[in-house]
Amino acid sequence: MFDTTFGTYNHALRELIRSWLAEDIGSGDITTATTIPMGSQSTAVIHVKESGIIAGLPVARLVFEVVDATLQFEAKVSDGQYVEKGTVIATVEGSTHSLLTGERLALNLMQRLSGIATKTNAFVAALEGLPVRLVDTRKTTPGHRMLEKYAVRVGGGSNHRFGLYDAVMIKDNHIKGAGGIRQAVEASRAAIPHTMKIEVEAESLEQVQEALACGADIIMLDNMAPPLMTEAVGLIKSRSPHVIVEASGNVRLDTVRTIAACGVDVISVGGLTYSFNALDISLDLNAKKGGAPA
Repeated sequence: MFDTTFGTYNHALRELIRSWLAEDIGSGDITTATTIPMGSQSTAVIHVKESGIIAGLPVARLVFEVVDATLQFEAKVSDGQYVEKGTVIATVEGSTHSLLTGERLALNLMQRLSGIATKTNAFVAALEGLPVRLVDTRKTTPGHRMLEKYAVRVGGGSNHRFGLYDAVMIKDNHIKGAGGIRQAVEASRAAIPHTMKIEVEAESLEQVQEALACGADIIMLDNMAPPLMTEAVGLIKSRSPHVIVEASGNVRLDTVRTIAACGVDVISVGGLTYSFNALDISLDLNAKKGGAPA
């Protein structure tokens, strides 16, 4: 079955899975080959060893499908669902050799994605009732960005830009390189399509005023203390109510609600995808047939 969860990314994901499997398998799964009789059939249960938000079941399905298209994968819960410790989230049935060969990659991906979804969900819960959007950043694992940003959405968050190609984001080094905010914004505005937005990072009220004067579409308030951030939001909304205000920099679970209360529209948290605890997920064979050892 060809899963459609990732749309046009499915083909690329399959190629990535093949490369990840090649990294793990190399010349062959020597342990399984020498301990499990050929033709052995098993049923495996995948269960969580701690509570959290599940993400990555469609990815695990693709892993097992790439390993062996005859394997039967059945999800018992849905991505985005909160599960308690001990919950069986999926079963896989078929060749014991294939099950054990795909086990680690499938678990690695689900553990990481579920960890991201669980952390994201905790931030979303901390923002409950406030009119603010939680988003990720480009601080993702190389080769895993699409999956990790998917996990953020599963956890209830939203995505910032996907790469350097889909939005102009003028940060401190761009400002230095261009000679100032105005120079950077004007150069970008002259070159990009009219449909593309320009975001400017500001670390002070002076930079906020310059970004406003240049017609920035989004202003990111970077590492501002709450009182200064509140003042900056008031300045932006009084002069250009249509401008989106983003807060970023050292956002933690214990500070995110205070930051949101400053009146910003968006809060970006890099730690959603680079600093999280993987959810502990395990696969166990619970039935063996065809001469496999007990």
